[in-house]
Amino acid sequence: MVFDFRLKVFYTVAQKLSFTKAATALFITQPAVTKHIRELEQQLGIALFKRNGNSIAITASGEIVLKYAEIIFDTYKLLEKELAQLNKITEGTLRIGASTTLAQTLIPKLLGKFKKMYPAIQLSFSRGNTDFISNQVIAGKIDIAIVEGTSHYPQISYENFLKDEIVLVAKTNSKLANRIEISTMELLTIPLVLRESGSGTLDVIFKAMNDAGINIKKLTIDIQMESNISIKQYLQHADSAAFLSIQSIVTELQRNELSIIDIKDLEINRTFQFIQLRGKKDKLMDLFKRFCITHASL
Repeated sequence: MVFDFRLKVFYTVAQKLSFTKAATALFITQPAVTKHIRELEQQLGIALFKRNGNSIAITASGEIVLKYAEIIFDTYKLLEKELAQLNKITEGTLRIGASTTLAQTLIPKLLGKFKKMYPAIQLSFSRGNTDFISNQVIAGKIDIAIVEGTSHYPQISYENFLKDEIVLVAKTNSKLANRIEISTMELLTIPLVLRESGSGTLDVIFKAMNDAGINIKKLTIDIQMESNISIKQYLQHADSAAFLSIQSIVTELQRNELSIIDIKDLEINRTFQFIQLRGKKDKLMDLFKRFCITHASL
């Protein structure tokens, strides 16, 4: 991130005056929002919000922080614009790729904003799982991509972009959704819908489970599917649960169609990464990376 993510969390909570709404807007869970606000309050030595039952209000100290947060965010926008003008990047062609989760959520929005700001730059876009996109970069068919996962290829350079959280969800009116928290042993008994082999999301899930001492060979796998959209549709007609990026279920959470099931002693976090051929330098790719970092943060 260009600036501290906690400042972004504070700004969002201050705008919406709701931890729940802020969590939805930021693609993280409500406990994560609470944690970031608490850490920022400890860092600054002040209370940012007054908590009255289920409602919150911003404090006088919080109003001061909010004023300067807005100045900081506006300054970053100006910085990006001036850097682009300095480099005189006004046209060119950029081939962009993204792994499935991002291609279905954040990236289309960023591409639309990027094209609006730089209309003379020609864009092409490819999507697929992490392995596919990585190999497209290696083959020279994609200039820059954003992927999830734990795979690393020696031909590719990696740069952190955005943090994400993967959560277990089930249909809201199902028996599974009534279980607000489960143990790792209970997880083994739940029918799971998982992403396909080669999926970066699946790699991250399995690594987190292994680190938590969960034997993935004992999981009850209902079915494996190639997209988050397919998985969400499947869940609406099955008594199963699935691990999905919080970014991919914002609408379903707002509509109360899916519910999150917490797993004791298991948190699945990951960082989306920019990838490009190692040693390949290009001002247009650098511009795109700066744009994504700034606008994903805002």
